[in-house]
Amino acid sequence: MTTTRTTSPTEPETSLRQGRLGVIGIVFFVVAAAAPLVGMTGAVPVAIVLGNGAAAPGAYLVVGITLLLFSVGYAAMSQRVTNAGAFFAYIGRGLGKHLGGASAFVSILAYLAIQLAIYGFFGAVMSGQVGLLPWWAWSLLSWAVVTLLSLLSVDVGAKVLGVLMLLEVAALVVTSVAILADGGPEGINVWASFDPAAIVAGGLAGSAGIAFAFAFASFIGFEATAIYGEESKDPKKVVPRATYLAVGLITALFALTAFAMVTGMGASSVVEKTVEFSTVGDVPLADPAAVLFALATQYVGPWMATVMSILVLSSLFAGLLAFQNSASRCLFALGRGGALPKPLSRVNGRGAPAAASIVTSVLTGLVITVFAVFGLDPVLNLFFWFSGLAVISIVLIEILVCVAIVVYFHRNKGSENVFQTVIAPILATVGLVLGEYLLMSRFGLLAGTVAEGVDPTVTSWGLSPIGWVLVVLPFALLVGGYAVLRAGKTENESLVRDVLS
Repeated sequence: MTTTRTTSPTEPETSLRQGRLGVIGIVFFVVAAAAPLVGMTGAVPVAIVLGNGAAAPGAYLVVGITLLLFSVGYAAMSQRVTNAGAFFAYIGRGLGKHLGGASAFVSILAYLAIQLAIYGFFGAVMSGQVGLLPWWAWSLLSWAVVTLLSLLSVDVGAKVLGVLMLLEVAALVVTSVAILADGGPEGINVWASFDPAAIVAGGLAGSAGIAFAFAFASFIGFEATAIYGEESKDPKKVVPRATYLAVGLITALFALTAFAMVTGMGASSVVEKTVEFSTVGDVPLADPAAVLFALATQYVGPWMATVMSILVLSSLFAGLLAFQNSASRCLFALGRGGALPKPLSRVNGRGAPAAASIVTSVLTGLVITVFAVFGLDPVLNLFFWFSGLAVISIVLIEILVCVAIVVYFHRNKGSENVFQTVIAPILATVGLVLGEYLLMSRFGLLAGTVAEGVDPTVTSWGLSPIGWVLVVLPFALLVGGYAVLRAGKTENESLVRDVLS
């Protein structure tokens, strides 16, 4: 197992600072990346109206259980391999160095894409709520603060995220408890939301598939626990515990809040009420956040809606910092292994991957600038395009990780049981493959890239040219990276020795 390297006083420091994070610190990063308030205000109303109605909370629960199964093998693998690259290190151990190296570039694509999506949404919300500056100016202002925080010790970022995340979770829990305590207009109807038949009503090719697609998209970021293994106090204990705690917390929070929203509007009329609350002009779902805000106002008080509108901004900012850390640590691991330029492996005096963080910021800053110069919309283009690309990429990598776990433990027997090494990863693979299909087939609806004349609520795969490019890109990068690494010989040996160790 590789943890960190020993360097001489004259060599540039290329080891992340150990012992900075415990279980709670890592959980803060991961839950912040999932941005629960953003998911509940943005995705749940769409899953209700276009998906399976009152059973939308059940879709979130099923996706959460799938990812808990993924976490079983993922946590077991973290006992054997400690690497800031996590995903691609695991894939390399199980499926070979070339596929592991190729998957590294897909991981970086995913984290850069989701960060860009959040920059667009953050800028748009700030411009709409505060004004004063155009969206791109707010995005670049947050970009500068995120860059600065990423250059500090990782535990500083964890403390910032911890405060923001606790406020966000508290707002959701208080609102959910208030609604459930009241019972709503029809009383609590657990079966309407969690009946298996209701969850899959409409079929996976239809409305149920739409709900599952939006649920999968809401969970992105949970897998980052192992990325912080090198900086944790005890990777063998901290990473597995943080993984289970983070996924369990996110699943419970999403299912609880979605169920409370359904209860607050009444299971039998939830679709109509959601449309009513979210309609702007004659356009349904034009303001999905208004659904949760209206419920918070009704069951808690207007002050809670005001607090939530502010916390949406803090939630977005927390996500920016979390994904900045994820992307920079992936670049750091590749630089340390020699797959990317060696300077990326340098850390500063605080133990942060400074060079990789700066490169991450340069890349995101350039894209924000391009979108601003060409007058593209921060939500319809930057947010929807890149969030869709990110979730397709992440689920692809998660599928490869599951397969790699089964292969690795078959070749390297240990004290792990068959559920950890075979059953849970295989079940997770089935769920993730299905999820990937649903995400791809409904990508036009998810990313706003529908072909002209196509109704995305009834037709799968009807994508515009940009939609097809975004769907194919992660797979093309994986295949292309694999081909390049297979063609290379001596120059890629460092990838075998260091990146995947």
